[in-house]
Amino acid sequence: MHLVLRAEGDDVVITPVGRDGSADGEVIEVPREAFPAEVARLESQRPRWVWDDTTTWYPALIAAGVRVERCVDLRLSHAILRNSELTAASELARGDLTGWDQPVSEIQADDGLFSLEEAELLDPIAEFALQHQALESATEPARLRLLLAAESAGALVAVEMQHAGLPWVAEVHERLLEEALGPRPVAGEQPAKLAAVGQRVRDAIDAPRVNLDSQHELLKALQHAGLQVESTRQWDIMELKHPVAAPLLEYKKLSRLFSANGWHWLDQNVCDGRFHPDYVVGGVVTGRWASKGGGGALQLPKQVRQAVVADAGWRLVVADASQLEPRILAAMSGDAKMAKAGQAIDMYQAIVDSGAVATRDQAKVAMLGAMYGATTGESGRLMPGLTRAYPQAIGLVESAARAGERGESVTTWLGRSSPKPGAEWREAQSRASSEDATESDVRRARGDARSWGRFTRNFVVQGTAAEWAMAWMASLRLKLWAIGGSAWLTDAPHLVFFLHDEIVVHTPEEHTEAVVNAIRDSAADASRLLFGSTPVDFPLAIAPVTTYADAK
Repeated sequence: MHLVLRAEGDDVVITPVGRDGSADGEVIEVPREAFPAEVARLESQRPRWVWDDTTTWYPALIAAGVRVERCVDLRLSHAILRNSELTAASELARGDLTGWDQPVSEIQADDGLFSLEEAELLDPIAEFALQHQALESATEPARLRLLLAAESAGALVAVEMQHAGLPWVAEVHERLLEEALGPRPVAGEQPAKLAAVGQRVRDAIDAPRVNLDSQHELLKALQHAGLQVESTRQWDIMELKHPVAAPLLEYKKLSRLFSANGWHWLDQNVCDGRFHPDYVVGGVVTGRWASKGGGGALQLPKQVRQAVVADAGWRLVVADASQLEPRILAAMSGDAKMAKAGQAIDMYQAIVDSGAVATRDQAKVAMLGAMYGATTGESGRLMPGLTRAYPQAIGLVESAARAGERGESVTTWLGRSSPKPGAEWREAQSRASSEDATESDVRRARGDARSWGRFTRNFVVQGTAAEWAMAWMASLRLKLWAIGGSAWLTDAPHLVFFLHDEIVVHTPEEHTEAVVNAIRDSAADASRLLFGSTPVDFPLAIAPVTTYADAK
C-alpha cells in the first residue's frame, strides 16, 4: 500500500494509491497536530509513505516518537530518473524543469512539522504517477527500482542518525585539543603550540611575516628560499630535503585540527553529549552522500575519535567494508580472474599472488590508477600487467573513460548516470576539430577530454560502491529495528555514523553479538541484491569498542 502525503493549509491529506498513482482507497485528512498519531496508527499496515522530501516530513515524526519502515522520496527519485540513461526516453526525463528539480527549501514551519510553503507548490500524486511511467518504460526497470528503494531508505537512515547523534564526550575532546594545540586561545589568536610550530617554519625559510595559512604567500616564500616546489600540498612538502619540511607538515596537521575540529567546532556541533551529523543523501553526482553546515559529518579525523565514547552499558560497533571499490569492479565486470582475487580477505595480496604485479604496494597503486585514471608514472608502468591479468575489469573502466572523452554519459550498476560535460567543454572540443584550430586549442581539448574521461572512469565504480553501501545500511536499519523490538530508536541498537564504506552502530552491550551478525548479514544482503550469486566476497572489519579510536 502506498500512502501519498500532501500539505493542504493546516491539514495533511493522506491519499492511498496504487503503484501507478491511481486512487486506491479512502482519502484521510487530519490536522497537522494529529498527523504523527495518524502515521503511527497507519504504520501497523506497513505502508510505503510517499512524500516530496524525507527531510521535510520525517524529522518532525521522529521528534514526535514515530518511525516509519518504508518511504518513497519523490525528490531523490526524480533526480535519478531525470538523469538516468535508462529512462532517457520517458516523459519525466524529456520534460521541462519543474519544482521537483529544485533542492528542498531549508525553511521550516514554525512548529517544525514541515514546510507548507514548499509542499503546497507540488503535486505528489501526479509526480508519483510520472515516476511510475518512467520506470515502466525503463530499459532496466528492476535495477532502477532497487536504486530508488535504496535511496529512499538512505534518506530515512540519514534523518534517524541526525536525530540520534553520535555519542561525544566534550571534555575528552577539549583534553585532546589542549594536548595537541595548547590551552584554548582567545578569539582571533592561534593556540600556543600551533603558533610555536609556525614560528619554526618561518625561521627555517627566513620569512618572519609570511602568512602560513595563505597557500599563495607560503608558496612564494618557499620558492624565495630556493626550494623547487610547485604547490604546498602534503606530498610535495614530503619530497623536500630541507629543515622546513618537518615543521611545515606538523603545522598543516595542527592547523587543520584547529580549523576543522577545534574549540569553535566543538561549541557549534556537540550538544548534550551528541554530535548530530547532517547528511545530504545523494549530495554528490556519483550518489555518495555529502554533508551540510560546518559539522563535517564525512570527515572525523583520528585525532578526535577518542572523544566518541559509547554510553555506559553500551558499545560502539564499527564496521568497515574492506577494499570495497576493487571488489565492486570485480563484481560489475564479471572478470573471473579478478573475481577470484576478490574472494581473498586481502584482495591486493591476491592480485600479487596472481602474478599481475610484484608487490602489494604495486597492486594498490595499479588498481587505484585503473579506477581513478592515474595512468602515468608508476601506475602507467603497472597497467599493462594488470590489463593482461584482468582484461574484462580493466576493459570496463577503460570503456567508461573513452565514453567520457567523447562527452557521453556512463551509468552505475543500478542506473544512476553521470552528467555530461558543459557547453564550454563542448565548444573547446569543437574548436579543436575545426580547420583553423591552433596547437593550443588541440592541446586544451585533449586535456579536457582526458580529465572528463578520468571522471567517468571512476563514476561507474564509485557510484556502484555507493549503491552497495546504501543497500547495506537499508538492510541493517531494519535488522537493528527487529533486534530492538518495541524499544524506541535511541533505546535500541541504531546507526549513528556513516562514512562512505564505514558505519557505526550504538548498541546496548547485551545486543552486541546480534548487531555484529546483523552487520555481516546485511552486507551479504547488499551483495546478493546488486550482484546475485557473484563469487566476489565483501569482507568486513568489525570492531565492538568503547571508543571510536579503538576501532582498527
